[in-house]
Amino acid sequence: MESMINNATQQLVTVEAYFRRLQAVAAQLPFNDLEGIVDLLMEGFQSGRTVFVFGNGGSAATASHMMCDMNKGTIAEGEPRRFKVMALTDNVPLITAWANDSSYENIFAEQIRNFVRPGDIAFAISGSGNSPNVLLGLRAAREAGATAVGLAGYEGGKMKALCNVCAVVPCDNMQIIEDMHHAALHAMFTVIKGRVQLQMQRGLATGAGKLKK
Repeated sequence: MESMINNATQQLVTVEAYFRRLQAVAAQLPFNDLEGIVDLLMEGFQSGRTVFVFGNGGSAATASHMMCDMNKGTIAEGEPRRFKVMALTDNVPLITAWANDSSYENIFAEQIRNFVRPGDIAFAISGSGNSPNVLLGLRAAREAGATAVGLAGYEGGKMKALCNVCAVVPCDNMQIIEDMHHAALHAMFTVIKGRVQLQMQRGLATGAGKLKK
């Protein structure tokens, strides 16, 4: 992995310094891994699979945002298929029930056991890569035959080994990691939206060609 930018070498004492460091981290993002996640999400779309996205704190908000973008923003006119994305962060009664009656570590794994099917995609978001409930969620998904992908920070933590593809932001500042996760998801969403539209246009062009014959 590319060298991690750390606090020891760059003190963030001004707003400008923060954004300069943000730029430096952005230049070192693992673009090949992000493209790999895009490819897996497109494969899931084409085969009608469901994506289950989850995380804690700021990552929970990012998971919900991703769900909104992917479910609504990728719809192409004339394309009957739609992305199916479920944020495991959004059912507060169910989350609190599992946390209260079992443990907080099980809030994602137990939801995954309810819904996941072989070939689905578990999408974990964690700054540290070591959140116990995220790790258990990934393990439950893999046991059910799902593909596991993730966004992490620092050096990837324990979740990196549980993912088919894990894009790690090379930084140890949680706010910048979360900024980069959000930007990465918007970038992937934009690429996916473009691919869906392109596939639809090619399909229409192919159909028109067959009609002319």
